[in-house]
Order: sequence, then C-alpha cells, then structure tokens
Amino acid sequence: MQYRRFGRTELRMPVLSCGGMRYQQAWQDVPVAQIEAAGQRNLEDTIHAALAHGINHIETARGYGSSEVQLGQVLPNLPRQELIVQTKVGPQESADAFRRTFDTSLERLRLDYVDLLAVHGINNRELLNATLAPDGMLAAARAIQAEGRARHIGFSTHAPLDVILDAIGSDGFDYVNLHYYWADQIKAPAVAAAAAHDMGVFIISPSEKGGRLFDPPAKLSALCAPLSPLAFNDLWTLANPAVHTLSVGAARPSDFEAHVAAVAQLEQAAALTSPIAARLQDEAVAVWGEEWINGWAVGLPATDAVPGTVNLYHVLRLYTLARAFDLVEYARWRYNLFGNGGHWFYGNKVDQLDFTALPAVLRDSPVAARIPALLHEAHELLAGEAKKRLSEGG
Repeated sequence: MQYRRFGRTELRMPVLSCGGMRYQQAWQDVPVAQIEAAGQRNLEDTIHAALAHGINHIETARGYGSSEVQLGQVLPNLPRQELIVQTKVGPQESADAFRRTFDTSLERLRLDYVDLLAVHGINNRELLNATLAPDGMLAAARAIQAEGRARHIGFSTHAPLDVILDAIGSDGFDYVNLHYYWADQIKAPAVAAAAAHDMGVFIISPSEKGGRLFDPPAKLSALCAPLSPLAFNDLWTLANPAVHTLSVGAARPSDFEAHVAAVAQLEQAAALTSPIAARLQDEAVAVWGEEWINGWAVGLPATDAVPGTVNLYHVLRLYTLARAFDLVEYARWRYNLFGNGGHWFYGNKVDQLDFTALPAVLRDSPVAARIPALLHEAHELLAGEAKKRLSEGG
C-alpha cells in the first residue's frame, strides 16, 4: 500500500480506504443479538483483508444501517493506534440532535474517539448554511472535537460545485469526501480548492458511481486496455496528487484485490493513463463530434433554474457516456434515481421538463440547438423502473 498526507490532518492516509456501506447485514439498525454469524464473519474477514493490504482507514456512517454496530464487534479488538476510523453524521434539526446522533455512533462503534468525523451530506446551500450557522452542525462537531472524541472534522457532499467551493472556502473543515473520477470531472475545481486550503480529499464510490467499473461493457474494456476500466479509473484519479484516497466499497474480502493490483502501478500512473484517456476522448469525439464533447457541459443552468427541476448536467453526462462507451446499464441505473434521490441525487427525469421554456435557460450553451432532441433520446433510452438509493432499499 502507498500512503499520502491527508492535508492539514497530518494523517498518513492509505490511497485506498475501506468504505463501510456494503458489507453490513442491513440498511436498518439491528441489535447485536440479531446479527447473523455468517454476516458478521464476512464483515470481520473484510476488515482483516483490508488491514492485510495495508488499508487501515475504516469508513462508515450513522446512516449505514448495521455497519457501525457490526464494526463495534471487531474494532475494539484491533490496535487502535494503527487505525484511522471515520464516521459521518447527517445534518440534524439542531446541534444537540447532531451530538446525540454522534453519541449513538460512538456507542455502536465501541470506541472512545474517531479519527475523522464528517457532516454527512451537505448537498445543497440550505444544508450548508444550516451547518455553518453559529449553532449549527459544524459548531457541534467542533465541540465534539474539543472533548477529544473526534480528532478531525470534515464534510461529505453530493452538492453542485458552487456549494462545495463555498464549503471549502469557509475554512471550517479539515477534509472533504466528494465525487470526482474520469466519468465525472466537474468537481476538479473543488479538488484544487481543497488542496489550496490544505484539506484532505477522499473520493466517494469511484468504481460504482464512476461507471460500475467492476462490470464494464466490452467496448470500454477494449478502449482501456491494457488496463481494466477499474484500474484505469483508480490510477487516473490518483495521478492527481491533491487526491489522497479512494473509497473501496468492499462487500467481501476479495473486492480489494483489483484495486490493490492497480495501486502497485501508481508510480507509472500518468504514463499508463494518458494514452488511454486520449483514446477515450478520441472515441467520444468520433461518436458525438468535437462540438458536442467540448460544449455539452458549458453554460448549463442550475437544476432549480430548469423548468421541471431537471438535472441537465447529469442527464446529458449519462447519455453521452451511454452512447460513447456502451455504459447504458450504468446510465439507466443513475437516471432512474431521478425523482427518488432527494438531495443526494437531485432533480427529475426529462418527462417533467417544460420544453417550451427550455430555450431561455439554455441561452449560454454553445450546443443549445442540439439539446432538446437529445434530451428526448436520453429519456427514451434510459427511462425505466424507478430506482431507490441503497439506504432506501435500492
């Protein structure tokens, strides 16, 4: 394993982290007495496999169902000083509620402190403002830190770029968990801003939300050769020194192996990934044309400014990826979260769009004339059964 300084926290962070949202028994709280032996054994085997690979950052959240209580059966038996434990608490109705929820996390983890505590899901400006208020979640988290029960304070986010930049610019946080990978690069300015503020940068779900790269289409695999799409994405992301760690949402011990094999080539990351990235770009241009590839994301309005609250950026991104690289199943999965994702994946499907009002909101787009027809195509290809987030049983 290789390690990077996690910004101002000074933690020696492994470039792969053990994300805790897939190996737990249930997405609801489960009493210890109801934890099944086989499920607990799988979680413990996964943690031990992570540690055997040098992955000592164990990441979970209060919202991950039985994850914390199951981790509480194994973490106290491990050398605490060798672990970096992170949990996350979502915005609450008050600072006191945030503290009580964190108390529950610590009780379930059976630890005296966590190394990293994140305000989980600062996904819009309203939640950011509530977090930064004098009696908000950040103040509660800093009080917890002053008590010695959390060493460093950060935030996780699925927010638009402007909100993330303002959260980083507040200088209230030591690190950030965000989405950034080859298939969605719009948050690159946030990664750069975090580096400027000496913040740790943790990348959320790069393999799944970055294209379901554990099950890639044949076309994408051929374009990424000699690397696998998963290895390409790991190395492409980690080639940026401002990125410190990628989450591996392992469901079983073997899920680390492909990522660890990729990290073994990290010193050659730029040389290995540059020709593949160029090949992918060339293919996208061959399918779509240079004007579209260079212009589709330019000048798009914020989702709330679109009639019908349609998330034009993600709809067009998903359709572009689906046609260019055969990432249709990935695009369908993400597209059908619209309308059900709340502030975690905000916006509606195209069938909610008032097309007559679209020209006015696309006035800054260099490819505005193409967008209406392509939105119809995207909905026709991608629409299907509505999906739920994992935490809601999806």
